[in-house]
Amino acid sequence: MLPRGGEIPVEFRILSYVSHFIRGVPFSKNKSRGNLDAPARWKASVIEQTLHQPRVTDACVLKATFLLPPDKFPTDLPYGLDLDNLLKLFLDALNETIFSEAKGKDSCVISMTVMKTMVPSNKEAGVHLEILPVKLR
Repeated sequence: MLPRGGEIPVEFRILSYVSHFIRGVPFSKNKSRGNLDAPARWKASVIEQTLHQPRVTDACVLKATFLLPPDKFPTDLPYGLDLDNLLKLFLDALNETIFSEAKGKDSCVISMTVMKTMVPSNKEAGVHLEILPVKLR
């Protein structure tokens, strides 16, 4: 039976907070042209840059902002690379660091906000990552 107002009781308890900028040009998992080794290098870079971040072990909320250089907005993709493809490789990398102790790895993410924006050059490229672990009851 639901409480009055139709709300489901959920307790949120803050465990720790991650706010980290990962430098480098983001790539998607499957690259079909150009530098085909770039996705593997990007994944390795994400792993290296998140090794010392806190580990998430419970449910969490994730926010990722991909900062993409102009060449990631070609004429046939004027809005930039697909977010779902960028996110897949990124989460695979986080499974080896931040989500490595969570049962089910990145399945602990119960909500996410993901966006992309253009930056002037590769120098400013990367991903701003925020993770707020929560305790659900």
